[in-house]
Amino acid sequence: MKKINISTKDGVTTVTIQNPPVNILTADLIDELNTFIVSLKEDKETKVVIFKSYHDKFFAAHFDLNVINGTPEGRSTIIEFSHLIKNIKEMNQLSIAYVDGVARGGGDEFIMACDLAYGTENSAFAQPEIGVNIPTGGQGAVQYARRMGKSKALQALLTGADFTPEEAERMNIITKYVPKAEIDAYVNQIATVVSNMDISNIIMYKDIVTTSLRSEEAGAAVELRYFLERAKQDKTQVIITAFLNNGGQTEREANDMQGIFADTAAELFGNA
Repeated sequence: MKKINISTKDGVTTVTIQNPPVNILTADLIDELNTFIVSLKEDKETKVVIFKSYHDKFFAAHFDLNVINGTPEGRSTIIEFSHLIKNIKEMNQLSIAYVDGVARGGGDEFIMACDLAYGTENSAFAQPEIGVNIPTGGQGAVQYARRMGKSKALQALLTGADFTPEEAERMNIITKYVPKAEIDAYVNQIATVVSNMDISNIIMYKDIVTTSLRSEEAGAAVELRYFLERAKQDKTQVIITAFLNNGGQTEREANDMQGIFADTAAELFGNA
């Protein structure tokens, strides 16, 4: 890998995009990202993947304009980028975009493909493709429509204007605006919690939520199926018993629910 740096610790993999000068989404970068993401398909040890940038001003500037030319090679690169968006969305792991710079066009589409996205005061988000006579190509317009509604999406797409991180949070482009001084601790806390889970829990909730976005009825059916399957597991019964032993379904829940969970985990797993 020449365009991305990959490091893994305790179930959390950090992928740092390094494509000078401004992290353009070029064919070789897209290929490396696709190769890495596909390699995780059978990986049950990696629970969280954090995508970030080496650059102090850009997360990913945008898709490479040099390949938007109607040639077979250009068409192939665009199709591979659409595969990248699809591959990110279909990851078993929880994907997190750590955005401390500009993410426009394909960069914005990349972060919207991730499960969670956090932006600092240095971040900016936009779909400005209309300025070069093309529409969005990585589901940017699709996502803006779903997240913002018709009028706000049309305004954003036809003007191509930047969103600040605060605006991006309100428009559901990102999950949350987090000040730069706090973002490492914030993202690490979420990653630590999720990395201690079995990957089946991540897969389960991603399945329920994704299905529910397509159809409320279908989502309800998937949720019920998982519930009934988990309810009959021996593991579930052991955890419920320990939870009740440690104050579950008592007044302790009013102010110390997390304490009950902690004591339950200590009873079952000790310091492991």
